[in-house]
Amino acid sequence: MSPHRPAFVLHDHRLPRPHFDLRLEQDGVLRSWAVPRGLPTDPGHDRLAVEVDDHELNHLTYEDADKSVADTGWWQDEGSTGRRLLFTLHGRTSAVRYVLIRTDRGWLLHRTKDQPAGS
Repeated sequence: MSPHRPAFVLHDHRLPRPHFDLRLEQDGVLRSWAVPRGLPTDPGHDRLAVEVDDHELNHLTYEDADKSVADTGWWQDEGSTGRRLLFTLHGRTSAVRYVLIRTDRGWLLHRTKDQPAGS
């Protein structure tokens, strides 16, 4: 029997303004962040990540006229503290490591320089 792998979903959300919603399964809910400019594609460009209310697990597959699933899969905690969440997203086509960093004003999403092999 394999251990449970917590799920993630990345929603492409078009209203009220285009943005992405990053949702990570944790403690029976989806912890959620709105990422206005999308996930960073390189370590030199951090993104604002606005923590929003947790969502129920049924949002893993939820889509409607204004929201579609951009990627989904499972995520792996790589070493987190109260002020940062280091994780790898194992999506449909690749695995990418990020860190969410809590600042005095909110959260930043950073793509790490050190990436999983084969990414």
